[in-house]
Amino acid sequence: MSTANMNIRVAIFEDAKLIRDAYEAILNGTDGYTCAGSFPDCNSLDLCIRKSNPDVVLMDIEMPGTDGIQATGFLSAHYPDIRILIQTVFEDDEKIFAAVCAGASGYILKNNGLAKLLEAVTEAYNGGSPMTPSVASRVLKLFQQFAPQVSQETEMILSPREKEILAMMVDGNDFRTIAEKSFISYETVRTHVKKIYKKLHVASASEAVVKAIRQRLV
Repeated sequence: MSTANMNIRVAIFEDAKLIRDAYEAILNGTDGYTCAGSFPDCNSLDLCIRKSNPDVVLMDIEMPGTDGIQATGFLSAHYPDIRILIQTVFEDDEKIFAAVCAGASGYILKNNGLAKLLEAVTEAYNGGSPMTPSVASRVLKLFQQFAPQVSQETEMILSPREKEILAMMVDGNDFRTIAEKSFISYETVRTHVKKIYKKLHVASASEAVVKAIRQRLV
């Protein structure tokens, strides 16, 4: 999707300076993106976030001190509007599971290249949950493995339209794509999603997807 008329502010948390500098250069060198801040660790996370005021955070998992999963949990709790994109070299089931449960909006591998990185940032910004196919497959298997029985109470409180939108979120569609497929406006999708979050007692798209899979709501 084009980022014309957008200026997506991205904060980078990455301990490897070469990677951090490469991300900063590609963001500042591409229309529609701005590197709002670049940090080698998460040890002053709250200060860094207030200073950079990002729309999307690029979060490495393995960092000295506070790791990316702990940082993701903090951001999800205190800054629920910020989208968190986990970047790592690992395809580790336990870390994938922990990152998504902590509230990550997406999980992509560093070896996918910088073009894929920008696509993932845009998708996360637009309400999607970008994941590489291998990661998405692992996440689905993990949650299916631990999924309890359907919650009848939750099923009853979601309207047919809300279930339809939740199903499209589980399939990885961002809010704009959902709007196009449902023939409704982007703002209407956002309104439905806010109601879904409230009914499911979640604060992000990734948490809603996790709950939908765990409770087999779609």
